[in-house]
Amino acid sequence: MEENYKTYLDNGIYDIQDGKYICAIDNINKSLELKNDWEIPYFYRAVANQALKQYDEAMIDYTKALLLNDKMTDAYYNRAYITLSRKDIENPDIEGAVKDLEKALELDGNFIDALYAMAAAQKKLEHYDTAIEYLDRLLKLEPDAVNAKALKKLILQKYM
Repeated sequence: MEENYKTYLDNGIYDIQDGKYICAIDNINKSLELKNDWEIPYFYRAVANQALKQYDEAMIDYTKALLLNDKMTDAYYNRAYITLSRKDIENPDIEGAVKDLEKALELDGNFIDALYAMAAAQKKLEHYDTAIEYLDRLLKLEPDAVNAKALKKLILQKYM
């Protein structure tokens, strides 16, 4: 019985890799019916829901994964990414996204995507100097990051 939950989870992960998100959720749900005290299935179910643009479900599962393991860098990042990118919410919780990104960067200070997302969040909060600091950190790690260069140029020309 213990192996079945792993098999269902593995099948769900393969389904995600193949773009079969609904099948992935079905397999991961079967895994969770057998073992629900492990962060990994919640994380992957969140990934599948995020791909299906079922953001509320994804947020719930990322949160559950983090309750079970508060060292999941990607769960913090993905939760922040959803908050920052949703257009269907009038007042997204940018401060909450910043906290998630701070935690992701605390766990991995060289997380390029988190650095960029943090700069974008700081820009939304009109903290332009802080946004530039995060972009500079990113560009030190990845000097050819086109999006970071473009965002930095925009902030410097338009807001500072």
